[in-house]
Parts: sequence; structure tokens; C-alpha cells
Amino acid sequence: MKRLLVTGGSGFFGSIFKRRLLAEGHAVTNLDLVADPDRHALLTSVPGDLRDTALLERLFAEGRFDAVLHCAAMLAHDQIDEHALWTSNVDGTRNLAEACVAHGVPRLLFTSTNCLWASNLGHPVREDEPPAPVEIYGRSKLAAEQVLAGYQDRLALITLRCPTIIDSGRLGLLAILFEFIQEGRKVWVVGDGSNHYQFIYAQDLATACIQALEYEVSPGNGPGWELFHIGSDDVPSLRQVYQAVIDAAAADGTGQARRARVAQLPKGPTLAAMKLAHRLRLSPLGPYHYRMIAEDFVFDTTRIRQRLGWRPTLTNQRMMIEAYRYYAAQRAEIHARKAVSAHSKPAAMGIIRLLKWLS
Repeated sequence: MKRLLVTGGSGFFGSIFKRRLLAEGHAVTNLDLVADPDRHALLTSVPGDLRDTALLERLFAEGRFDAVLHCAAMLAHDQIDEHALWTSNVDGTRNLAEACVAHGVPRLLFTSTNCLWASNLGHPVREDEPPAPVEIYGRSKLAAEQVLAGYQDRLALITLRCPTIIDSGRLGLLAILFEFIQEGRKVWVVGDGSNHYQFIYAQDLATACIQALEYEVSPGNGPGWELFHIGSDDVPSLRQVYQAVIDAAAADGTGQARRARVAQLPKGPTLAAMKLAHRLRLSPLGPYHYRMIAEDFVFDTTRIRQRLGWRPTLTNQRMMIEAYRYYAAQRAEIHARKAVSAHSKPAAMGIIRLLKWLS
């Protein structure tokens, strides 16, 4: 049994990961601004902020942790406070690393993002390719990676860069897509929908994180820094993914899904409209989304396969179908949620509601 600190353990992925760790017999302390709905004999839930250094000092002094699993992040959703986002994601990460060093915690695992890029590189993206984020969330995650790199002489550090994490309960912007499907509306792709965008199944990511707990970052399992890209296999086009969800929803007989179909929007005018809507604060889609919505983006996962022996288990289609079925079964409760993380409730539709009326 390990004693583990999980940050963000009340969020979408953090809660899935936390439950896996508890099921495997580890003692878990969850530090999160959002209230923890879970109860378990091996779980300690602490409401708090990564920027509160006094709280971290008390927590680490009492916890005697074997490792820290840093999943918390403030997202660039709704009306964001850019200063709060930056200090939470960057300064909070530095505070964690400092606490690990001060209290002899040997290992820290960090979940990063594919938002470090916002263009199609034309090939699966490797760990040695330089990031180029275009909005504050991506820039903050890159800065957090750079902060951690400065501790590689004192900590065993592992960073996992993740594409969009999907599982039952993943909502946010996906809830808009699922609402369109359940109501039998047109599901829009930008361009012809032939672009390939990679996801990662939350349980597969949790498996990789657990494997990383035992990975020797350097000879003798001492300090050092390792970086892994992770993602699904055989990435299909977005059109294929949307059609698979429509077909499954129709077979399930949920709502008016039999009437739903994939439809196209012209790429140039649509991207221009999305940029304008973002500038006017009318859309939940930011620069990363409108740059990548019609582009390919896939991570090269060779390194994590070779070094951790990790393999994905679900395709993009299967994980999206699971996420849709969760939404369809609990739609009323989902739309009533308030005090939960951004990925555990529907994103505000904004001007997309006009597109819904036209669908």
C-alpha cells in the first residue's frame, strides 16, 4: 500500500484515477477546491488551494506521502480570471514540487495536455518536438512542465501529455454534441469531417499513471525527468466518430437520435465566425478549439509503449459511445449540476444555441 496525494481528485479524471487507486488498496489524500462526493476508509478529502503554502506544509507534514499525482488544473472555461488560472496552474505546481522536496517525497507525476499545440504538424507528435501553445491554458501547462523540469535533480518526475480524456461522465463541450444527437439534430463538422483527432480513455490513462508509479526514471530509481505522450490507437475521422455515436444512440432508442445526422459547415467562413464569436465572448470555443476543430492531431505513443509496456484498450468510437450513454441516461440531473468541475457539467452553449435552432 502506498500513501498518495492526488490533486484534483474531485474532478472528472481525478475522481476516476482516485477510485482506481483506492480499489487497488492505496491510501489516498485528495486535495481539491471542489467538494469530494466520495467516501472510503482509505480516502482523506481535503478542501484547499494549491496556492495555500501553509495548507500544503500541514498536509505534507501529516501525510508522509510516497508520491504526488498532480491532476488539478484550472481550465479556460466561461469567464476566466487569467491571473487565477496562471497562479493556480503554474505557482501551484511549483508549491507542490517545493513541498515534495522539503518533506522527502521522492516522486511526482504530472498530467499535461495536447493543448501545448494548436496546429496540424502533419505527423504523430513526438516528445522531442517543441510546443507552441496559443492560449492561456496551454501556456500555463507548458510553464508548469518547465517549472517541474527545474526539480529533476531532486525529484523523480514523470509528465504525461494527454489528448482529450473520455469516459462515462465526461461532459463539458461534449454535452453540447450529445444534446444535439439525443434531440435528433444535425451534428456539424467543419469542412468534410475527415480530420483525425485523438482521444484517451480515462481508464487507460489511469493505468498509465499507476504503471508510472513504479517506473525507474533514472538508474536506481533516483531523481530525473521523463516525458510521455499518450493516446488512443487507430484514430478515425471525426465524422466516423460522430456517426458511430449516432448509430449507437439510434439503436438504443434514446430520444430522437434516429433523426440525427452528420452535416458539414464550410471551413473558411465557419472558422472566421468562430474567431469573431470568441472575441465577442459569445462562444465557449477558444483559440485552441477553433484552430483544431478541422485539423488532424495525434500523439506518437511509441515511447510510453516501449518504456512502460502500456497499451490502450478502447477506440475513440467506443469511449465516446460510453460517454453518450451516460449523458442520455442522466440528462436531467446533469443539466442541474452546479458545484462540480468544468468537465463534469455541460459547458455553456452561448451562440452555439443559434446553430442548434438551425439544426
